[in-house]
Amino acid sequence: MTFRFRILGLVMLVALTATAATAWLTLRQANRQVRETVSAGQQEVSRITGELRAYGFAHGTWRGLSPTVRELARDTGQRVRVATETGALLADSDALAGREPRPLSGRPAVVVDARPVLRLPAGQPPQLSVKTAATAVANYRSSAAYAACLTGSGADVTTRQDDLGVPRVTTEDRSARCQEPPRGADPRTPDDLRALRACEPVQPLAPCLQRVFNERTASVAPPRLEVHLGYRDESPPTLAAAPTVAVAAGVALAALLGALLLSRAVLRPVRAMTLAAKGLGEGDLGRRVPVSGRDEIAQLGGAFNRMAASIQAGEERQRRLTGDIAHELRTPLANLRGYLEALRDGVVEPTPELLASLHEEALLQQRIVDDLQDLALAEAGALTYHRCEVDLRELLDTSRTAHRAQAETAGVALELDAPHPVHVRADPDRLRQAVGNLLGNALRATGAGGTVTLALRPDGERAAVEVRDTGTGIPQEDLPHLFDRFWRADPSRGRATGGSGLGLSIARQIVTDHGGTIGVRSTVGAGTTFTITLPARHGDATEGD
Repeated sequence: MTFRFRILGLVMLVALTATAATAWLTLRQANRQVRETVSAGQQEVSRITGELRAYGFAHGTWRGLSPTVRELARDTGQRVRVATETGALLADSDALAGREPRPLSGRPAVVVDARPVLRLPAGQPPQLSVKTAATAVANYRSSAAYAACLTGSGADVTTRQDDLGVPRVTTEDRSARCQEPPRGADPRTPDDLRALRACEPVQPLAPCLQRVFNERTASVAPPRLEVHLGYRDESPPTLAAAPTVAVAAGVALAALLGALLLSRAVLRPVRAMTLAAKGLGEGDLGRRVPVSGRDEIAQLGGAFNRMAASIQAGEERQRRLTGDIAHELRTPLANLRGYLEALRDGVVEPTPELLASLHEEALLQQRIVDDLQDLALAEAGALTYHRCEVDLRELLDTSRTAHRAQAETAGVALELDAPHPVHVRADPDRLRQAVGNLLGNALRATGAGGTVTLALRPDGERAAVEVRDTGTGIPQEDLPHLFDRFWRADPSRGRATGGSGLGLSIARQIVTDHGGTIGVRSTVGAGTTFTITLPARHGDATEGD
């Protein structure tokens, strides 16, 4: 799994967890508050209707109801509007509080009936039930009228319910009840059985008696009330802030934990690379970072290790170059110094041959220094090129002419295989320098009777220049080092074969600067072929002219 996918997966996990937790807690809180709100609303409605009914039950009238309505509105926080079924307004908590009455909420009114519910004794005969209902009507008519008078006079009214449910201002209450036979008696006579059947309750009679009771007491009982609670556009109850804060804190904590896990996963290899980079800056070129996995962090670690290896290799090449330069210059300079001291002391005669040899050695050292300067300028991109259209066949013929004397001296045949001209845009002097370096190496590597060939052939949109020899060849293990500075196939690094050891490095840099490539293939005992490919001018990279 890549680092990007790990980050995405962790972020999605945190987001999904946070979303699920928020949704669950919010739903739970909303459900609980809805239940609490409904329960509280029902309790408030029950309290308001109960106290209003108790007031009408006790006082027998709705006069003096305003203080009760004001207290209920203050305790419950509800707007309470009380009116009769005919629309007569009795009390409004908004008006009692001194504010403009607000529009009603539109919810159905709650009906409050202060008339008592008639309670008939269980098992009473029908005849006695009718008589009991008539008695209850008379008692309620007198009790209600008496309670209304007491309320009107401002006196405290004390009432209680009698067995029939009728409010009684006094405590006198006598009711006839059905007498049951003693426990264990044997009701065998017909009169006894008839009396027991008469004591059985008659259920359908009770609603009828209640209706008669309501109708007979309607003229004296307080009228039924319509109680309106709340007002229009009332703000609904809001969710508590504490659970929301808890959810936010949980989400923040989850995000923090995710960030910590992510930072640990990211910063561990970054910290290792930081320490390794400090080590490189302090000279510890062998410092590397451990790499595991295949994600972007692992790729960054691998790139860092390759960079460190490249720096180490460059440093080693720099040290090797310094040693090679010292080696190349130490021996000839020591020879020059020895001969000059001998000439000064008169030990050696200054013959023309000796002076010519010393001059040749000085020229060789000068050539080494010039080659080093050219290579440094080329690698720094500061080598000057004067580009123009160049005929490669003519350039190779010029190079063959320049090296003909060396080839004849070595007994090597120098041939040109360039049947067609091919033009490139290049610096002719620098190209002759590169070809001359390859040609000089080929002549030195080829024994007497061998052949060195300069060949030119088109290669698609490019031109290919080959320098082939029939010399001793180069082992395959030495081919990767051919273009290293001061490298020679001869382990003894002797000067018998000549050359500064920089020719191939300079040739490769010159070809590279011209947008070309240089390669080599060799077989021990058969010879070596160096191939230079350059971009050809349009129309010149085909056979014929």
